[in-house]
Amino acid sequence: MSRLAGVFRRAFGVVREHVGTDHLGNKYYIIPEQKTWTGRVVRSRRLVEAVNPSEFEYLEGSVPVEWDAWIRGRRKEPPTNEEVLHNLLYQQQIKLKALEVDQKEQKDQEEQEGLGSRTVALGHGSASHFGPETQSEEPTSTSNSFKPGSWTPTSKT
Repeated sequence: MSRLAGVFRRAFGVVREHVGTDHLGNKYYIIPEQKTWTGRVVRSRRLVEAVNPSEFEYLEGSVPVEWDAWIRGRRKEPPTNEEVLHNLLYQQQIKLKALEVDQKEQKDQEEQEGLGSRTVALGHGSASHFGPETQSEEPTSTSNSFKPGSWTPTSKT
């Protein structure tokens, strides 16, 4: 059988085996490992025939994650349609939960902002400092505005 397949490959080009089709209509193929007429072994290849072959029309999610993993060799067996659909439903559930969490956080943030504008601090709690203001005779400076010799101590007489 392999000789006959080899004759067909040489006569008609590469023979590819259809492995599966996803829910989007993409078709997946494998070109099995083969020997050339010189005896060199060509390793097997996996490829996809996209429904939308135009490169500029490719969108994220045009190839399901499971099939992408199979094409890149991260998994040995091609995924089943049930597995792809199960994971698609799971992704949709996660998106809905994330949307609910975002809406809840936005609602909580709006409530927090609303409380902040209605609450007014009165008394000593609204002051930026506590106790009486006193002028210190100690030098105070920051590194940005310090000038050597600009401060002189006051006499205590």
